[in-house]
Amino acid sequence: MSTTLATPSHELATIYRKINWRILSLLTLGYVLAYMDRVNIAFAKLQMQQDIGISEAVYGLAAGILFLGLMLFAVPSNLLLLKIGARKTFSRIMILWGFTSAAMLFVHDAYSFYVLRFLLGAFEAGYFPGVIFYLTYWYSEARTARAISFIMCAAALAGITAGPLSTWLMTHMTNIWILKGWQWMFLIESLPCIALGLIIFFYLEDTPAQAKWLSAEEKRLLNADLAQRHVVRPSYQRMHHVFKDKHFYAMALCYLSFLAGIYAVNFWMPTILREASSANSVSLTQIGLLSAIPYAVSIITMIVFGRTSDRYLERRWHTTLLMLISALGLCAMTSNNLIIALISITITTAGLFTVSVVFWAMASDYLKGKLAAGSIAILDVIGLAGCFLSPVIIGWLKEVTGSLQMGLFIIAGLVLAGGLAIAVLGPTRQHTASPSSL
Repeated sequence: MSTTLATPSHELATIYRKINWRILSLLTLGYVLAYMDRVNIAFAKLQMQQDIGISEAVYGLAAGILFLGLMLFAVPSNLLLLKIGARKTFSRIMILWGFTSAAMLFVHDAYSFYVLRFLLGAFEAGYFPGVIFYLTYWYSEARTARAISFIMCAAALAGITAGPLSTWLMTHMTNIWILKGWQWMFLIESLPCIALGLIIFFYLEDTPAQAKWLSAEEKRLLNADLAQRHVVRPSYQRMHHVFKDKHFYAMALCYLSFLAGIYAVNFWMPTILREASSANSVSLTQIGLLSAIPYAVSIITMIVFGRTSDRYLERRWHTTLLMLISALGLCAMTSNNLIIALISITITTAGLFTVSVVFWAMASDYLKGKLAAGSIAILDVIGLAGCFLSPVIIGWLKEVTGSLQMGLFIIAGLVLAGGLAIAVLGPTRQHTASPSSL
């Protein structure tokens, strides 16, 4: 009997290794490139702000307007994914956002800045919620957080890469031919997106049933494993039921608030480090290297907390604790001491990135059924409002007060509210076998 039980477990491990290499690796690389194209503007700002003559408020609005495009087109993109499949959806997204990111080299004033950032968001819309939904086709509940942690690690990896690479390109490519360093940065960093979009079109499968690299027996074992899920709540029967669910609102506030915190860090970290290090004469390249540290630490915390969350199937209190720690970190980020500022940024970044792993495991556990794609996309749209508001509020307040402190305090309060919402109204797990497993 022990042999009978051990064999499926060993075979499942082999199946999931195949899925990791074939599916998860492509999605992870895609999110690395997507995240780099979102945040490299923070480093470009250190040169382009003077070159094209934009204010802090203009930069903040342009940084945030990308998320208006994401908000408007995320739900249609996810619904389209259901009709045409993940392969065509992800390929289309990556190729179009790659060309748009390259076009950022033509920015010459505030209006061209706004238009291209909006288009970048519109074309990228649906990638992240589509990936979260697509993972439910391939991973069981007990492996969800670990799979999502690899996607979230991609964002951290992008942060590690974006700083040193972007500042190196900006420093060493300045005035080659007729382009400035920041223009070369946008062009060079966009090309891998287009290439990966083409690879995905020819390489990705829409469902496990189409995977020729899985045998019939492997597909049977995978489907049986996917069916073993704890009941968290009944699936939504109609889309309007989403808006009557208090747990959904708690998750929405949490998601909005931690995204606001993440992009406060992403869009202002180079500025914070430069201001904190002004007396130390830290170079542009050194700022890029320092900015990699918080993301490197985040990878460790995401893997550790992703595993503990899966091990105990606990999401709610993991999320709450990490949100509270991150709120404290945000309050100390504007220290005039470079070491204190960097430590605070690291605590905040690691906390919020790790929240994203546990949160999406909780959300994907909770949002089930035929309306999962739409409800996940709606949640993503609400969260993206935080991405838009965060840089706009901080940019405007910095323009008015001359400091980032007031804006970061407001975002810290929002993160605190999101953590408390999950503590009070976060979905709780009922440890009951689903009908399919009885």
